[in-house]
Parts: sequence; structure tokens; C-alpha cells
Amino acid sequence: MEKFTGLREQIYLVIFETDTRAGRAFDVWLICAILLGVLLVMLDSIPGIHDDWGAWLIGGELVITVVFTAEYLLRLYSARRPARYACSFYGVVDVLAILPGYAGILFPGLHFLSTVRILRLLRIFRILKLVQFMGEGSNLWLALKRSRHKIIVFLTTVLTVVVIVGSLMYLIEGAEAGFTSIPTSIYWAIVTMTTVGYGDIAPKSPLGQMVASLLMVVGYGIIAVPTGIITTEMMRPPAPKEGEACSCCGRKGEPDSMAKGRGAP
Repeated sequence: MEKFTGLREQIYLVIFETDTRAGRAFDVWLICAILLGVLLVMLDSIPGIHDDWGAWLIGGELVITVVFTAEYLLRLYSARRPARYACSFYGVVDVLAILPGYAGILFPGLHFLSTVRILRLLRIFRILKLVQFMGEGSNLWLALKRSRHKIIVFLTTVLTVVVIVGSLMYLIEGAEAGFTSIPTSIYWAIVTMTTVGYGDIAPKSPLGQMVASLLMVVGYGIIAVPTGIITTEMMRPPAPKEGEACSCCGRKGEPDSMAKGRGAP
């Protein structure tokens, strides 16, 4: 990997390295800028505040946009592989945080167009820039990755239940009670199983109400399943690396080839 010296290396250490004092200060400053930018977007969506403070909000939006533009250019300048960073997830998020701001500034007379409104709304995606500062989220991601097969089985089971119950309610209630189609009935089953209960569709017949009651009880039991699966994986200690002792059994880790020879999965 290419190594830089001088100013470029110093910028790289500040922007990409978080274990230095300057890097931590830069991260805190950037988090504050992100939260401020998102707050401006939210305030701008309130008609009363927009009418009274619209000019100040536009000025603040311009400052935030310029700040994020400078940050993005510095990242491209100091990155080891600028093209790779530009195409990465965080690189795309940085672009989403910049372009909508310029769209609102360059086309002020076209705000009534839905496409431009959508671009301006994309400024809210600045909150995604916070993802790169959530290092502790790696534990949750690892737990989700470990339990993905169990979660897939769980979701498949839930999908099967709502399809069966939705189809059954379509036959029991019919269009008179609002169950106009099987997809609509499946929507009702999902809302009922998750205990959301919008109330826009409700069974009228005693048999339909009995099925709904059973589905509600099943829903309460199902809600706890993914929580238990993920919690179990989060509590599991990480696999020891080669030469390290396991925190549970004290056995040292072995190379993959030896582990497979012992019949390990």
C-alpha cells in the first residue's frame, strides 16, 4: 500500500485514524456538524419556522454543505486509494450529504418540482455518516451474522403463518368486512401478529374474531424469538485466534486445518 509523507500523511492521520487526539477531535467536530445539518433539515420542514427563519436556515445549510464538501475533498486527497474510497459505502454517503444541498441552492426556483424536493430530502441521509463512528455496532453486526440462518428460518416461519392466516381470513370474512383480497388479508395478518393494530380492517364474524385472537397470542410469543436468538449470539465469546486461549475452556486456538482434522465445523 502506498505511503504518503508530509501534509498528505498528516491529513490522513487526522481524518482516517481515530486513535489520535487530533483524530478524536475531528470526529467529535464532524458528529456535531452532522447533527446540526440534520436539525436544519428538520426545522426547514416546519412551515412556521421556514417562513420566519427561512433565510437563516438556507445560510446554515450553505455553510454545512461547504463544510462537508471540504471534508469529502480532503478524504479523496488523503486516501490511499481515492477511487476505492469514492466507490465505497461511506464515499457514496458523503456524496449524498453534499449533492442535495447544492441542488437546493442552484435551483431555488424549482422547489415545486417533486424530483428536486426528493433531492433536498436526501440531505437527511447525512445521519448515515454517523455509522462510521459507531465502532461498538460491530458486535451487533457480528451477532446478526452468526444468527442469520436462524433468523431466516424464523422469518420464513412468520411469512408462512401470515400467508396461511391471511388466506383463511379472506375466505372467512370476505370483501364485506374489508378483506377484499388475499394480499390485503395478509397485510391485516402482519399488523395483527406484530400487535400494531391499526384497526382499519377488523373481523366481524365470531369465527374470524377467534382466528384473530389466536393470531394475537401467537404474535406475543413470536416477538421474543429474534431477541433471544440475537442475545444468545451476542453473549457467545469470540472464537480464539491461533495461539490464544479460549475464555471459557482455556483451550488454545488452532489453525483451521488442524481444527478441521479434529472434526470441527
